[in-house]
Amino acid sequence: MTDHESTITERVRRIAANHQGVTEDEITDDRPLFQNLDSLDIEELIMAFEDEFGIRIPDGDAAGFHTVGDAIRYFEEKEKRAAKIATAEPEKK
Repeated sequence: MTDHESTITERVRRIAANHQGVTEDEITDDRPLFQNLDSLDIEELIMAFEDEFGIRIPDGDAAGFHTVGDAIRYFEEKEKRAAKIATAEPEKK
């Protein structure tokens, strides 16, 4: 795991812990992301992720967040795609 991915992990865990009302030490990759949250809390959690990572998370993508690890992998993949696009050479005509 790279330092950048570790940062993503820390950010996701911090936000999840804050919204679940637990310590970051209690947040593991296999912990249910929406544990003890009602629908409004879930919406607030998703908005916190959107604010933190500067992206919009489509409802269909958010529905795939079953565990904290799912969210971590999602944001890691988004970061990798963004980096790949940023470093791609423009098409030659």
